[in-house]
Amino acid sequence: MQIKQRHLEVFDAIIAAGSISRAAAQLNLSQPAVSIALANFEELIGFKLFKRDRGFFAPTREALLLQDDMAQGLLALSRVSQRISEIRAGSTGSVRIATNGAMSIHFLPPLIAAYQRDHSNVKIDVLVRSSRQIADWVSTRQIDIGLIDTPIPVAGLNAKLFSLECVCVMHQDDPLATKDVIRPSDLADRSIVSITGQHTVDRQLDSYLSTIGVTVERHISSYFFAIARNIIAFGNAIAIIDPTNGKANLNDSVTWRSFAPRIDHEMAIITPSEQPLGQAAGGLYDLITKSLQRLANTPYAGHVNAK
Repeated sequence: MQIKQRHLEVFDAIIAAGSISRAAAQLNLSQPAVSIALANFEELIGFKLFKRDRGFFAPTREALLLQDDMAQGLLALSRVSQRISEIRAGSTGSVRIATNGAMSIHFLPPLIAAYQRDHSNVKIDVLVRSSRQIADWVSTRQIDIGLIDTPIPVAGLNAKLFSLECVCVMHQDDPLATKDVIRPSDLADRSIVSITGQHTVDRQLDSYLSTIGVTVERHISSYFFAIARNIIAFGNAIAIIDPTNGKANLNDSVTWRSFAPRIDHEMAIITPSEQPLGQAAGGLYDLITKSLQRLANTPYAGHVNAK
């Protein structure tokens, strides 16, 4: 037995209107069309739903037994249609996103808040892990979207790469704050807060320092760029960190200056290969990608010599 939505609509309208003619007007159908739909439905289920006799028209006992279930069926179909529209528009569902420390504090939170304002029914789960752990999770489809440092440690992922120009951060009273651009020679004998694990940002800096024979002190390392900034707020060290944490306006007595030659924080946004993102995840992915593109396209004065 295949009951169609039209059967439910005709039955519900006749019950509510009390006659076929009024039900036809309510459904914006002709009276013969409603009569035929009702007759087909009665034939399908094997019993009469309405008594018709010399102008008398009323629901049968069987129709009254079906009335509540038929109304609930229509409501369920309405809810299904609404949910389909929400899913198509990306306004419902769930998204799991994992990020390393660099993007977890000052980059992702405002984007997620902005996305949630327009998609309040979407559940978003944010995890902070190492780049390798994130890549493993994305490759096994445990996570929809990942933000990681490059190089990408796992093969077979969809990835977009971004190079974000780093800045030099220092206390606002530091003598270097009087300069517009910080160069490797300005760092001689200064205390530098490193990023734990021989980070690519530190390797780029070390290469420039080695080229001109400048030495620095490295007594502190931090796993997160944001923690490096906090250390600087309470001391006299300096650091080269990513722009999202370096340029954040936190009123913490930390200021930033451009660094030349350019040092990049190279990162990627990754998704599972051979598995398209759902509407909700796809919408958030587009928002993050556009924001990263704007960061990557931040104007830069040009390349200068490492002196």
